[in-house]
Amino acid sequence: MSGFKDDDFKDRLTAAAKAKQAVLEKFRAKTAADDPAAAEKAAARKAISDAREVRAAERRAAREAEAARQREEAARHAEEAKREAAEQAIRNAAQHAEQAARDAALEVERKAARDARYAARKARQR
Repeated sequence: MSGFKDDDFKDRLTAAAKAKQAVLEKFRAKTAADDPAAAEKAAARKAISDAREVRAAERRAAREAEAARQREEAARHAEEAKREAAEQAIRNAAQHAEQAARDAALEVERKAARDARYAARKARQR
């Protein structure tokens, strides 16, 4: 029985892999043979993919433009808030200065009234 071949597991695995590869190559050769339907489908898939990439790029550009607009608006609002804070500080300083002047004038009037009362009291005592 020299014709009997006892294959081990590794040999059988290799033979199965080669058979699968041969079937796959046969299938690829059949579908790759200038089939107009396959070429048309591939072209349609490519067109859809290209359109999808264009839309994604447009959305990305729109998002970047919106982000830039928001950053610009935020900077403008920050500058406006800073300017308003400076104006408010100036108004507050002016109000404090006016209040200080009124307080000083009131204090002068009170002192003058107090001095007048003192002088009147001294005049009555003489």
